[in-house]
Order: sequence, then structure tokens, then C-alpha cells
Amino acid sequence: MVTFLPTPIGNLQDITLRTLETLKQCEVLLCEDTRVSKKLIALLVERGFLPAKDYQYFAFHTHNQSRFLDQVSLDFFDQQIGFLSDAGMPCISDPGVELVRFLQSHHLPYEVLGGISAVTLAVAFSGIVEKEFSFLGFLPHKIKERLESLHKAFKSPYPIVFYESTYRLLETLELMESIDKTREVFLAKELTKKHQQTFKDSLEAILKSLRKRGKGNSALLKGEWVIILQHTPYELEEKVLTEEMLLRLEIPPKIKAKILAKLKGGSASEYYEQLAK
Repeated sequence: MVTFLPTPIGNLQDITLRTLETLKQCEVLLCEDTRVSKKLIALLVERGFLPAKDYQYFAFHTHNQSRFLDQVSLDFFDQQIGFLSDAGMPCISDPGVELVRFLQSHHLPYEVLGGISAVTLAVAFSGIVEKEFSFLGFLPHKIKERLESLHKAFKSPYPIVFYESTYRLLETLELMESIDKTREVFLAKELTKKHQQTFKDSLEAILKSLRKRGKGNSALLKGEWVIILQHTPYELEEKVLTEEMLLRLEIPPKIKAKILAKLKGGSASEYYEQLAK
């Protein structure tokens, strides 16, 4: 049976008791990166969280998952298997989804343990999200595609959460500022780690602050970042007229018929006849 195991995103003490108990029973570990997982296991043993044990390690990541699943025998999953991404919850902007689908399609049992995630941690930190939000993971690498994604995000009625790397942070913030410099954002870097920092202000103010503080201090920008963009103010949301809304309007049937023809196609006269009945 496969158990999907949450791992710390920085602070080793965020490992859960259920994860430790499962690791004690596992024989095999499927890992996003075997080097990262071996280091984590070594640290857990060194700190006394886990007894020393020899595991079989197999790499399972975006680039080899299809090949792995094509070649693996179903008997392989009779063992106690732990699945580990490099940090946080598997399947959340991380490998694991294809394995879940494979197990489901072959009616094989699996379990997912709850644990820490940079997404939910940043959401709780932000003071921006009350209930609904959208998570986009990492934005596209190409500037044109990234800008298109950001334009859509700025029109969303919900706060948008996404990840960004050290190397693209300022560039992405500059693209965001070009769309709406007054929009409020929350930024968090290196959550749960020694150099954790959070920022909340308008895009213009945060970008100005990071540029100023970042001069001669390259460490400020280092690390993985979470960005939360405030939702579109209601007065700026695009108004979309639906057929139901149109039919409720107190306007002459001839005008309704013409608008329906524009919305749905067809003849305005036919819609007028239907409305006149």
C-alpha cells in the first residue's frame, strides 16, 4: 500500500507523528528527489525522531513517472510504500497526482496523511483570504505567458495564491505593478525557516521597499516565495450580462430580443415572438 507523506517545508519539527509512524513501517520510499529524501531521513535519525533503517529508494518525479508506471508490476504495491515530495504536501504543485490516478485506476489502496503546506500557511498568515481563493502554483516561465496569466489573476473575484522563485521575484512583481500598482499583496519567503519574512502592502510600496533593501543585500530575495494577490475590487469586476439577468430587466421586449440575438445568435424577430407570448 502507498501512503502519501507530508514533509516539513523548512522546520524539521513540523514532521507529523503519523508520518514518523508510517516511515517506521515502510520498506520502500518513492521520492521526488532521492537525495533530498535521504537527507531528510538522515536528519530524522540524527535528531532521534526515527530509528535507523535501510529503505529501498526509487525516484518518482515529473520526468520519469510515466516510464516508471509503465514498467512497474502491480505486485510492487503489495509492499508498505511511502511517497515523499521534496517539501510539503505531495500532489500540491508537486509530483504525486499521476500515481494517485494509477492507483485509483487499478483499484489499489492508498492513504494520504495531512500535514504542512506553504499554500495554507501563507493563506493563514496573509489576512487577505477569508474563504475562497485560487492557487496557480508557479507562473509560466516565458514573460508573455506570465503576463497573460497575471492579467487573468487581476480580474479574479477571489484572492490568487502562487509560488515564485528567487530569480524571478522582482520581474514578476514589476509585471504585476504594470497592471495595477495599487493592488494589495502579501508576500512570504522561507516559511517556517530561520530567515522567514512576510510583507503586506500595495504592489508599488512592496516593490520599492524590496529594491531599496535588496541593494547590497542579495540574501533578502533568496528563498522560495509565496505571493497572495488581493481579489478584484467589486467596482472593477467585469460585468457579464446573462440571459437570466436580461429577462429580468424592465426594458421593452424589442430591445430584449435584439440583445438576445447578439448573445445567443439567431433572429431578433423570433426572440420577440417568444417574449410576446
